[in-house]
Amino acid sequence: MGRGRVELKRIENKINRQVTFSKRRNGLLKKAYELSVLCDAEVALIIFSSRGKLYEFGSASMTKTLERYQRCCFNPQDNSAERETQSWYQEVSKLKAKYESLQRTQRHLLGEDLGPLSVKELQNLEKQLEGALAQARQRKTQILMEQMEELRRKERELGDMNKQLKIKVSLEMSSLETEGEGLRAIPCPWNPGSSSGTNSFPVHVQPSNPMEIEPEPVLQIGYHHYNLGEGTSSVPRRMAVESNIFQGWTL
Repeated sequence: MGRGRVELKRIENKINRQVTFSKRRNGLLKKAYELSVLCDAEVALIIFSSRGKLYEFGSASMTKTLERYQRCCFNPQDNSAERETQSWYQEVSKLKAKYESLQRTQRHLLGEDLGPLSVKELQNLEKQLEGALAQARQRKTQILMEQMEELRRKERELGDMNKQLKIKVSLEMSSLETEGEGLRAIPCPWNPGSSSGTNSFPVHVQPSNPMEIEPEPVLQIGYHHYNLGEGTSSVPRRMAVESNIFQGWTL
């Protein structure tokens, strides 16, 4: 019977793992030797065990083989860096040339350095300027139309606000007039000319002659009241009252 296929995984048994390492290491070293002899190849083999022990094989000197390996591995990296630097230099050169071309075109559009240009180039420049001028005018017209539309919109808004304010003021004025009419309709008791014709407050009319004021009642103590005769009707009443008071006290 043939040997079965071994599953590739770590051998858990320590003794079996060590035995397998020794067998396969010797087989690998043998294969490397056979490859170097049969094919005339430069072979270098380095093996470290799990304990850190070194096993190596070199068909030639191990040092020379490692130096050759380093030259083959690191030189392409240097070459790639050099190629990248060269590509960046070329890119910078292209960008610089493009920048100079744009500056030259700008000077031509400004009317500078036109001497070296040919007739065809001048015609192309003229077409470019005409196209740019037409676009600038179109853009200016568009901006002006937008500004006019904005001003019209603001005018409509202000007109609406003005109408609303007028309506509000008219309503307030009508309410004030209604309140004023209500106040005028209320009778005032202190107004002699009121339409009701009644007055709760007595109105004293000042006579034209101050001597015609009737005397107020006087408290008389200790004297008799004397009536004036008809013959003394010409004397003012106030003087009669004063003389009556004086005669009463003298008596």
